[in-house]
Amino acid sequence: MSVTSRRSSRRLTFTVLAAGAGFFAMLQSLITPVLPTIQQDLHTSQNTVTWVLTAYLLSASIFTPILGRVGDMVGKERMLVVSLAALALGCLVAAIAPNIGVLIVARVVQGIGGAVFPLSFGIIRDEFPAARVGGAVAAISAIVAAGGGLGVVLAGPIVAALDYRWLFWIPLVVVGLTAVAAHLFVPESPVRTPGRIDWRATLLLSGWLVALLLPISQGAAWGWTSTRVLGLLALAVVLLVGWLVAEVRSTNPLIDMRMMRLPGVWTTNLVALLYGASMFSVYAFLPQFVQTPTAAGYGFGASISQAGLLMLPMLVAMFVAGLVAGRLQAVFSAKAQLATGAAFNVAASAMLAAAHDTRWEVGIAGGLVGLGIGLAFASMANLIVGSVPASQTGVATGMNANIRTIGGAIGAAVVSGVITAHPQASGLPREAGFTMGFLVLTAIALAAALAALAVPSARRASAGRRPSTATIVESELAGEFATMPATR
Repeated sequence: MSVTSRRSSRRLTFTVLAAGAGFFAMLQSLITPVLPTIQQDLHTSQNTVTWVLTAYLLSASIFTPILGRVGDMVGKERMLVVSLAALALGCLVAAIAPNIGVLIVARVVQGIGGAVFPLSFGIIRDEFPAARVGGAVAAISAIVAAGGGLGVVLAGPIVAALDYRWLFWIPLVVVGLTAVAAHLFVPESPVRTPGRIDWRATLLLSGWLVALLLPISQGAAWGWTSTRVLGLLALAVVLLVGWLVAEVRSTNPLIDMRMMRLPGVWTTNLVALLYGASMFSVYAFLPQFVQTPTAAGYGFGASISQAGLLMLPMLVAMFVAGLVAGRLQAVFSAKAQLATGAAFNVAASAMLAAAHDTRWEVGIAGGLVGLGIGLAFASMANLIVGSVPASQTGVATGMNANIRTIGGAIGAAVVSGVITAHPQASGLPREAGFTMGFLVLTAIALAAALAALAVPSARRASAGRRPSTATIVESELAGEFATMPATR
């Protein structure tokens, strides 16, 4: 194949990966602003309609690392097609859902598409030249981040002009075409890891994720001290311990704990947990703040569409920052970008706590959040990709995305509790609740920034040349494995 043909093939591959990852990210946030509309149309309760989000969250958290691991084993291109096909099928079922039960099932099916993230990063690492991997990973990360923000922006205009079901019809067409393009144009995976799925570890992983995320997402409705919440949290701890033991003892682990112990992996995952808690809370509560009626003494009484427009500075900033991040790595390392991104988030959260009386103040704070998210998404993905062998790319990036999601669920639950702790007589939160919530986000973002400083810097060869990613990874893993006792 000529150089021109290879470049054209890589561009086509990147376009397919970007479309799949971007639309999955969009579907994460596209539904949130229109939950009241769905509740009214399907004649259900507020508590039940929240399962449209919870089902998606639980499904994605389970399938993202598992299918990332299967992709490492049987072929990333093959599993990418499966994930995209599941996402398209879920969109079809959701678009024609006659009741809330069918819609919830459709969202479970859509969650399978979460595997497009780790599979895309793995395909980039397999197919792109080493010099292009960082930039391509950063660009996909920027598209993922922007996709989440774009969902909030587009939801209102689409529903106003058409109907909420078009929030599924439009992605169905694009994702369906993307699945076909992935099958036709994305190359077969040249890097595979022989093995089999450890079903015991798979069940334990699924079990503790559900037992953890379910009470966190439903705690406000069930009561944080209720038997269901406390019982599920206790079960999550038991299943987590059982999963860790099973993985350590397994000769064919689903997720290699030795890999998770690498300094570049566990520190980046810690940042992902904290950053997720801060980021998803901003996604959830900033639109709620600007939509609060002015009669409450704060807020702007914005419509869904107007709230989306106020999120545009965030969306544009995160997209631009993510695209620039990969190109700056030669002079601005992934670690430095991660710490800077977290610092932007600290500044934004502090600004929201101190100044939120005008739209321009919210717009500037949103822009700072966007810069932080763009840099952080790109750098976290690159840090993980650069810290593990090519054969572990899918499962490692899948777990990083999962940990970020877990952090988001925890952060949203905590901040929601703070904001709604002392409502007004009208039932709306008090301004002080939002102010305290933004202060909590500031503290979480500061913790993420400090954790980012603990991420190890890339090692340089003594001759002044950077060794290849594979060389660094293989030597680190070899040293890590050599210090561990043999497992049965």
